[in-house]
Amino acid sequence: MAIVGKLSRVHVGGPLESYVEGFEAELIRLGFTPISAGAQLRLMAHLSSWLQAKDLVVADLTVELIELFLLERQTKYASHFSYRALKPLLSWLVTSAVIAVEVALPRQISDPLVLVRFEDYLRSERRLKEISVQAQVSRARRFLNGYTPPGGISDLKAADVIRALLDEGESRKPVSVKKFGYVLRSFLRFCFLVGELDRDLAGATLVVRLPQPSLLPIGVSPSQIHALLEACDRNSAVGRRDYAVIMLLARLGLRAGEVAGLRLEDIDWHHGEFLVRGKGSKDERLPLPDEVGAAVVDYLLHARPAIPELREAFSTVKAPWRRLGSPAVWAIVVRGCKRAGMQPFGAHRLRHSLGEAMVGAEVSLAAIGQVLRHDDPVTTANYARVDVTRLRTLAQPWPADGSLS
Repeated sequence: MAIVGKLSRVHVGGPLESYVEGFEAELIRLGFTPISAGAQLRLMAHLSSWLQAKDLVVADLTVELIELFLLERQTKYASHFSYRALKPLLSWLVTSAVIAVEVALPRQISDPLVLVRFEDYLRSERRLKEISVQAQVSRARRFLNGYTPPGGISDLKAADVIRALLDEGESRKPVSVKKFGYVLRSFLRFCFLVGELDRDLAGATLVVRLPQPSLLPIGVSPSQIHALLEACDRNSAVGRRDYAVIMLLARLGLRAGEVAGLRLEDIDWHHGEFLVRGKGSKDERLPLPDEVGAAVVDYLLHARPAIPELREAFSTVKAPWRRLGSPAVWAIVVRGCKRAGMQPFGAHRLRHSLGEAMVGAEVSLAAIGQVLRHDDPVTTANYARVDVTRLRTLAQPWPADGSLS
């Protein structure tokens, strides 16, 4: 029996015992803290004892066996019961030629051809970001799995579509039903255009309208942005990263996904500009102001882990190191609000703040739209309504003689 990790004192026996030292060295190389490494080693010990109890060796591992192990672990443990949790161990076993690469990958869902084509259409024709593609495909898959007639998708009727939306409304919030209906409408129209359906059933999708209290962009004050930045501890790796992220959001009006998608090679330090990978795969170059560039440099030089294969600028600060996604960027702002003692708000409020500040500085709407990279001038026009002082000059005085009565 091997005893590893002086801080964690993890005991590993069974088929994986001979691989412990190598895996521990890999965890150290990846930058795992002692606590995180201990959790990984305990997971390894559990898998090893599970294999031993079933009289199996490491070479017997298959995707199905791993899924069974994780399913059984989920009934006894509150964490580390997913393929993602096992990824460090499985990846190392693949690298060490102990198991085949296919074993380290979760089982892929077998989608019907029409859904595969729809996914390709969203990615190549609509040019949606991968997170949006997967969200739409997931909803379309849920519809197909639950409401496809025995004869196949060609037998779909309007009643099936309406029933799917009504069922969705029984267990989910209105905003979720609205998204489901939007995807369903897009998917059904696609099926009609490619010949999977001989009639357009998109019209059968019910329109879900949500209450809209205001269409006005709502930002935050300069003092709140200042407090948000000041709440970042710039003596720590997390603080340096959060400060740079908030600077990009507040000073340049980037979307959360645009910050998450920023890559090291996108920044042209020589010319003081960087590439923004925007919505709809529209790439544009923006100038990099000195204060924003200084914040990014401080993070890259003193806080970002030196992982050559990680090309995104912003990453996690704890192993396993990986790029940040849009939700993580959003969470940085929310956590910053709590540190600053403010009511939490999201990343997009900082984008609105920049738009409002430009309106207050009497920047033209065309220039505001260019900075915020709006596709539709109507979107930019919403910011004009924020300037209440100038709007009052357009209001007609109320007749004093009561002529309107």
